[in-house]
Amino acid sequence: MTKSILLLLASVLLASCEVVETININPDNSGTIMVDMHRNENSYMQIAGEQYAKETIFKDTTYVFQDYIEKYNGNFVKYTATEQELFNKYRNVKVHIKKSSFDKDFRTIISQDFTNVEEVADLSKTENYISDIVHNYALTAEEHYYNIKYTLKDNEFNRVVTITNEVIFEREKKILESYNKIYDLNLVQSYLLKYHFPRKIKSVSNANAIISSDRKSVELKFSILDFLKNPVNTNLEVVLE
Repeated sequence: MTKSILLLLASVLLASCEVVETININPDNSGTIMVDMHRNENSYMQIAGEQYAKETIFKDTTYVFQDYIEKYNGNFVKYTATEQELFNKYRNVKVHIKKSSFDKDFRTIISQDFTNVEEVADLSKTENYISDIVHNYALTAEEHYYNIKYTLKDNEFNRVVTITNEVIFEREKKILESYNKIYDLNLVQSYLLKYHFPRKIKSVSNANAIISSDRKSVELKFSILDFLKNPVNTNLEVVLE
């Protein structure tokens, strides 16, 4: 498959995708994170046209990252100690993939339990890292240009996104800009943050964030394309009482 076709497929998926990133934090600072990436059927149908009704796909599988470390341990042990430490951060990450043409349900759910929020891996890299282990790829070949991490210190929670490769970032930004020119449709491509805390929220750094009536939850919605074109803009600070 040529690179141009791959880019076209990626643009189709981007233009019809919804992402929901949910974090629940308990009083002892433990909790869960879940990223639900699912295809918006109305948007996808606009792009796919007649091919939409001809889909014959079914897949429903669940696995844990550690399963691949164990199954491909011969590849895993070839990585450096630093690389193995990175992979180990994903050991308890769980992945559920469902693709059903009959149910019109196409989604990937990636989740992780944590004892403190600093343990949370950058779940956006999960499937790429699994591919690395399976195929014995070098991590340096991964074309990631941003990193997501979370912190909770005293009464301050932070979602911190940083650019890790400026060259790749600038290149991908130009590609993403072209997507806007390709699709002049009313497509759903949303990214929603839903964070739940054990204490009331005092303040939130983003003026577009919506705080719940009990002041223990916050939601922030933005475009996936806007996120990918400037990930740092989705940084979020939440101060708790």
